[in-house]
Amino acid sequence: MNVVDLVVVVVAVVAIGVLGWYFFAPRRAHRAELSDGVQRIRVTVRGGYQPDVIQVRQGEPVEIVFDRQETGDCSSQVVFADLGVSAALPAHRQTPVRFTPQQAGTVSFTCGMNMVRGALVVEPSPVGAPHGKAADERSPAGAVGMSPPNPVGGDEPEQQQRHEELVDLTRRVLVGAVLTAPVLFAVMAHELFGVMWVPGLLREPWLQLALITPVMLYTGWPIHRTGWLTLAHRAADMNSLITLGTIAAYGYSLLVTVAPGLLPAGSRGVYYEAVGVIITLILLGRLLEARAKAGTGEAIRALLGLQARTARVIRDDIETEIPLEDVTVGDEVLVRPGEKIPVDAVVLFGSSAVDESMISGEPLPVLRRAGDTVIGATINGTGALRVRATRVGADSMLAQIVRLVRQAQASKAPIQRLADTVSGYFVPAVIALAIVTFAAWFVVGPPPALTMALIAAVAVLIIACPCALGLATPLSIMVGTGKGAHAGILIRSAQALETAHRLDTVVLDKTGTVTAGRPALTDVHATGQLTEDELLAVVAAAETNSEHPLAAAIVAGARTQGLPAATVDAFESVTGKGVRATIDGRHVLVGSARLLDEASVLTDGLSPIAADLAALGRTPILAAVDGQPAGVLGVADTIKEDSAAAIAALHRLGIQVVMLTGDNARTAAAVAAQVGVRRVLAEVLPDHKADEIRRLQGEGRRVGMVGDGINDAPALAAADVGLAIGTGTDVAIEAADITLISGSLTGVVTAIRLSRATMRNIRQNLFFALAYNGIGIPVAAGALYPLFGWRLSPMLAAAAMALSSLSVVGNANRLRRYTVPPLPAAADIAVQPDVETPHEPTGAGRADTAAATDEHASQIDPVCGMPVDPDTAHVLHQPDGTVAYFCSATCANTWAGQSHHRAPAAAGGHRS
Repeated sequence: MNVVDLVVVVVAVVAIGVLGWYFFAPRRAHRAELSDGVQRIRVTVRGGYQPDVIQVRQGEPVEIVFDRQETGDCSSQVVFADLGVSAALPAHRQTPVRFTPQQAGTVSFTCGMNMVRGALVVEPSPVGAPHGKAADERSPAGAVGMSPPNPVGGDEPEQQQRHEELVDLTRRVLVGAVLTAPVLFAVMAHELFGVMWVPGLLREPWLQLALITPVMLYTGWPIHRTGWLTLAHRAADMNSLITLGTIAAYGYSLLVTVAPGLLPAGSRGVYYEAVGVIITLILLGRLLEARAKAGTGEAIRALLGLQARTARVIRDDIETEIPLEDVTVGDEVLVRPGEKIPVDAVVLFGSSAVDESMISGEPLPVLRRAGDTVIGATINGTGALRVRATRVGADSMLAQIVRLVRQAQASKAPIQRLADTVSGYFVPAVIALAIVTFAAWFVVGPPPALTMALIAAVAVLIIACPCALGLATPLSIMVGTGKGAHAGILIRSAQALETAHRLDTVVLDKTGTVTAGRPALTDVHATGQLTEDELLAVVAAAETNSEHPLAAAIVAGARTQGLPAATVDAFESVTGKGVRATIDGRHVLVGSARLLDEASVLTDGLSPIAADLAALGRTPILAAVDGQPAGVLGVADTIKEDSAAAIAALHRLGIQVVMLTGDNARTAAAVAAQVGVRRVLAEVLPDHKADEIRRLQGEGRRVGMVGDGINDAPALAAADVGLAIGTGTDVAIEAADITLISGSLTGVVTAIRLSRATMRNIRQNLFFALAYNGIGIPVAAGALYPLFGWRLSPMLAAAAMALSSLSVVGNANRLRRYTVPPLPAAADIAVQPDVETPHEPTGAGRADTAAATDEHASQIDPVCGMPVDPDTAHVLHQPDGTVAYFCSATCANTWAGQSHHRAPAAAGGHRS
């Protein structure tokens, strides 16, 4: 090794050491200033964040004003993933982002592509507890993102900025292509194909310098500006690598052109064509990437486009059409056939079938009539509606959905930590590898050593693509959460989306999840002279004046069948037994067997029917007319139409389905058998449901809990993924990781399938990014030269780098074509469920001391004998510490005035 070689090696070692110190040495933190109870600081966004380390105090509101002094897609968004906060940063504007950190520690904030980074150091509160007024307890971190006045307004600034960026990139690419083409043609035609007739002027270094200098300075300006600014912030990104590589090639060529005598004769080649091609290809790839990435935000733009622009309100008896943002709570709004319902409201007059598919994902219109709730942005059918606004602006369902989707898209999936860790060290490592490559080629490479070393080092810098790693996860998460929103599935975070694909057990609450959650008439058995329709009409008339849920179910059933209303001449409610009534001159008894026995009505012919109905989990109601047994009616919480098909689909996905209920074992087994559930956890009190979830997790299972998002909140929180089903209300959205707006179990299947598709897409993206860099960088460094004599041209490296990012973006956009396959009909179900009850039931769940020996007493109304669900029952806490459950307030009040030790009515009895 000669002296020059030794000097090169020493300089390379020193340069790598300086590089490590420059990028990884500790950085000075800047403390936010406390003003009017808010910690405020200004951050300049210009190739990085300045300052990039911010100190704040736990529990006190924080306002960071991001002053973005640049354009380009990379820094157009800031994401505090651990806080669930994100904000768009329009170019050349100041954007405040507000939140309250509730946990001490270090929180990173990044650009949307994870290439520009900063750190928020949250110091513990001196008093050990948060005390900021702006904390939002709904977020685990207590974060409150910046909300514009109307969060369902358009994103015109972002779209305008994106359009301007596309125009600018197109212009620069055209300039680069036009000026580079003659130089590239001259070099390629002469050197590769031996064409001698190429005009000698085109091969002149001075002419090539004149053509390529505008490409270097104008076309490549966005790359160089961002690259140098990033390096100035002691960070580095893809732009930094390209800047270093092209400046090295351009500077070397400029030296050869201006002062060729300073270099050996064999090292006087120029590489202007490489500079032009690299910059033009990189900008072309960025242009195509920007166009493709615009599609990944389609979900938010589609949701924003759902809302109506105006509303027809009635004020002072005058109908006026006003802008949507002027509608206030309490306004009466007219909705004509075919129009969009402008705001969340309650129907005052009229009825119509409303298309709610854009919110719930359910394709069939839903009938809405007076008293029903309608959701803004849904489409009215053929009827006219008059509604009263209940939620507008930021409080509307659409605003919540948009806010939740944005929050999910801003969050990070656990799998992204790999990409973040790699990309944090990636660029400094590539620069160090380029230095090593240069030194190795210079010392041991063939002549001309300087030229070979320069080409190899530039190729290493150019081919490395941290951008692909940065895009691998966020784009797929953005598309996946958007697809979920269109299907009526609101995914709260990227972590929930990732975890859902690993679930192997799904626990279903029975009432309101598998079943409809409200009593409905299921059976009418006439045993006397009356037909079934006549019996139902008479019993419904007798029940008209009763407030009991079973009575309402019978009346609704008669109304649905269009039976004529009978005349009620007299009515008497018999507490705990049923009702007596006179209907069109006939004496009618409706209720329990005890009520009929006291009236000396023979019930021998009704008892077997009542027993059969009870075995099916239904509540039998006996009827007698004019002293003769007339028949038995069955009322039950009916099973949702698609529950069986959804459960069968979960089984086909390899997921064990468990039904968890506070109902008695017999009723739970009957429902489970109808829907195909093989394992049942019955007679579980509400406060013990979370324990059952943890017991399943103790078996090594990853558990998803599906409930209503309110009563099941502890179990939802204990599960690996909580899925709130049914209402789509504020509480449901905030209580679970995933909210299924439609209330259908098919949403569970869709959520798991979508999670699996998204994670498959992310793994493909990470493979493309890691495999590309893992293969490309060694090849560019010359790993294949000793074996095959292959070297990688910097121009080919530039093309490969551009294709790397495009492959990731294109694959993420492929997820946009994912469609939810329809559920096949459930096959005939013949299941004998395995029913489990708590091993040590306590008296706390029993109605009273006398009932403690009855295994079903904790779910039987002790007044009327009706099976009740503890989750929805009226509850009375007894002086002796026991708890009684009742189907209605009337039964509860009746019990409160009676002996606490009265035996419960027989199963199948009636009520007050």
